[in-house]
Amino acid sequence: MLQAWLNGSFVPMNEARVSAFDAGLQHGIGLFETMLARHGRVFRGLEPMERMRASAKELGLADTLRPEALVDAAEATMAANAMEHARVRVTLTGGDMNMLARTAADVRHDPTVLVQVQPPTPYPPALFEKGIGVRIADGQLNVADPFAGHKTLWYWPRLHALQRAAAAGMQEALWFDVTRALACGCVSNAFIVRHGALVTPLARGEEAKDSPVRSPVLPGITRAAILSLAEESGIEVRRERIEVGAILDADELFLTNSSWHVLPVVTVEQRTIGTGEPGEVTRTLRAALLERIDRETQASPG
Repeated sequence: MLQAWLNGSFVPMNEARVSAFDAGLQHGIGLFETMLARHGRVFRGLEPMERMRASAKELGLADTLRPEALVDAAEATMAANAMEHARVRVTLTGGDMNMLARTAADVRHDPTVLVQVQPPTPYPPALFEKGIGVRIADGQLNVADPFAGHKTLWYWPRLHALQRAAAAGMQEALWFDVTRALACGCVSNAFIVRHGALVTPLARGEEAKDSPVRSPVLPGITRAAILSLAEESGIEVRRERIEVGAILDADELFLTNSSWHVLPVVTVEQRTIGTGEPGEVTRTLRAALLERIDRETQASPG
């Protein structure tokens, strides 16, 4: 029986329960992070936990999170389940919070923290060897939404878009914002390659200081690793506005997250991207990322 870490204690997964009044259940108040672990260690675990800490503080959910302790809890949960390689999820909710309390003093605010692990999701090799097709999501992301660009529990619109994509025989959907600029995938960050340069949309926190709009793009951990690897390889990197025409004219298109790593896209709404096969930059960066993950997670801590 798998063990979960719930508020500081290990419990069997089927006994990991929260209150019926938990704000995550009642109001969707919460954040989560999904991380990759190899060799018993979370890949760059402090980065997603620091992102969760910053989001929790900015959005008023909690201001006492300790990223190092959360990484320790994640790796301890792996050890408790005798897992060397895992998909790790950390969920933070508002806890037993009465949002209808008359005064702030009436609001009980003890956040719930849940860590769970499971074997990594297996994907058919063909997805990476041949690439996938994506759909354009029906909705649009709001650049004025202060919660956009944070990894909140409100994932229904994205999961609905994924269902629509699957029904059309595609594996992901691309989201644009209300200004018609590319934002991301449902569960991924997006990149294009044009004339040898790697281009990705600006993420939250990367906007110009005088920008009147906020980016709704999550600053992904795998995204950051890919940008770093590209720069190390001498590939020109740009963070900028991408419109649909630039996507269709791109030489390559790929998506990143902690589960897929780097996933090539060869068609958008039946339109072929580049040669219709995963490109050289995509293949090179995927191989480099897999090697970096293996090397860093096998290295001695500290």
